[in-house]
Amino acid sequence: MKFNILFSCVFLFFSMARFSAYTQHPYTNPLDIPPALSANFGELRSNHFHSGIDFKTQQTVNKSVAAIEDGYVSRISVSPGGYGLALYIDHPSGHTSVYAHLNSFSSPIADFVKEKQYEQESYRVELYPEPGLLIVKKGQQIGLSGNTGSSGGPHLHFEVRDTQTQDPLDPLPFFSQAIPDTQKPDIRGIAFYPVEGKGVVNGSSDPLRMNILKNKSGIPLAPPQAINAWGRIGVAVKAYDRMNGQSNIYGVKHVRLFVDEKQVFSSSIDRFPFSKTRMLNSFIDFEEWREQSSFYMKSFIEPGNTLKFYDAVNNGFIDINEERDYRMRYELEDHNGNTLVYSFVVVGQQQPVAKTDSCKNFMPWTLHNTFVDFDFMLDIPSGNLYNSFCFSHRKTGSTVYYSDIHRVNDSPVPLHQNATVWIKLNADTLDNKQQYGIVEITETGNDNWIGGTYKRNGMEVSIRELGRMYAVDSDTFPPNIVPVNPEKWVASRRIQIRLSDNKSGISAFKGTINGKFVLFSHDMKSSLYTYRFDDSRLEKGKTQELVFVATDGAGNTTEYRYAFEY
Repeated sequence: MKFNILFSCVFLFFSMARFSAYTQHPYTNPLDIPPALSANFGELRSNHFHSGIDFKTQQTVNKSVAAIEDGYVSRISVSPGGYGLALYIDHPSGHTSVYAHLNSFSSPIADFVKEKQYEQESYRVELYPEPGLLIVKKGQQIGLSGNTGSSGGPHLHFEVRDTQTQDPLDPLPFFSQAIPDTQKPDIRGIAFYPVEGKGVVNGSSDPLRMNILKNKSGIPLAPPQAINAWGRIGVAVKAYDRMNGQSNIYGVKHVRLFVDEKQVFSSSIDRFPFSKTRMLNSFIDFEEWREQSSFYMKSFIEPGNTLKFYDAVNNGFIDINEERDYRMRYELEDHNGNTLVYSFVVVGQQQPVAKTDSCKNFMPWTLHNTFVDFDFMLDIPSGNLYNSFCFSHRKTGSTVYYSDIHRVNDSPVPLHQNATVWIKLNADTLDNKQQYGIVEITETGNDNWIGGTYKRNGMEVSIRELGRMYAVDSDTFPPNIVPVNPEKWVASRRIQIRLSDNKSGISAFKGTINGKFVLFSHDMKSSLYTYRFDDSRLEKGKTQELVFVATDGAGNTTEYRYAFEY
């Protein structure tokens, strides 16, 4: 298939027209319906900040999606998970716009993608068209909205990025059509964190978290108990934002903490690099999030946290060293300037500060840390920890798994990248070592396959946080392939197969007809795999033999064959 390639002067135009990503440039709405958001920029998510805004699509799919400005398609992604079907468009302004979870692409983009999928013999593709190959104009339809990938419901995930760095930027300042918002943020709780060995709150060295209630008028009440402190402490706040006419809760863009009228901390989430998005786990109270699904935003900065949207005195830590009232207040401001002010008092009161407990396995945040036992090993490269901590390891015997069950630290600790865990097999009985895999065991006893590599009579795997339980399991059963109404395939001009696996999950699949690759589409939220008849690639008037092969994460393979006339 041939595509029109414009003269090199087009590319030169795009290259020379770029300017600062911070330049205010009005963009058109990507949807032709009134704008309403289900999520804003920088919202707190599991292990990441939300990198865009989510436009509502009236609870349905197939709304027309348009380019916000002139540009060219620089990247196309198709995946069963993640962003699903996604388009990236580079603009002369120096921005890249991103449109994710699409249901379909418009022509000629769709034709280009399909050709590349057949070339690579893969549904999942990551494509980077040459500049000038797929030119789009402002307002031109580029696709239809959808619910593909890891989307939890129909919407358009939209981003504006700095093209040069690919840092996501808050898109709202770049739209001339404002989204109505006159509502202030909503405070839900505050928390206090004594620094170990240096501070105490209400006689304890443990964090003190408390919910903030409201009166009948919706005004936040004072903290439900007095706060007495001594020494060095940190403070955190749990809060959300609201928008007019919407039931959703959103992230708070600006957080400022004052002590005795002096600002000691502020955060303003207007951009961040993707390489640091996992530092959300240091921005929040990670232990509280893991154990209670509650987001407290810290107003102090851990030493391994290098996010750039902070402004803090003494990294936000507060020294309570006088017996008096410390008058504090939070200012919580949204993107539209709506601000909630919440004041509270911390009473400076001398009280014993507990000494730091002795630690056998202390892990400094600056170092490469390793813990080794005869049947277990943990390796944490430097640059993974946000703070130092005392590591613990416990194990219990098991008659269910091929190893003991290992708890890798008693409390949750986030990692910025990967640590390596190795677990020794107690019973190495499988000839096919690929069928072993490490599983993560939940507190309720369920397990989730992670996988890994067989090494030294054990299994090795990468993990992204501490505080969980692991053991070695096996998967010896192949995937299950079930054809869906094969007698109707020809009449409906599509083939559907239902695919499942009992343990390790589907890692690869491929369909052929008469030995030639055919494109099965798939979305992670469904077990259905669908091929739509393509007469340009399928020779008609003969017996067609479908062969569908699926492989799971442990290397087990199933093959299904079916012959039909078409």
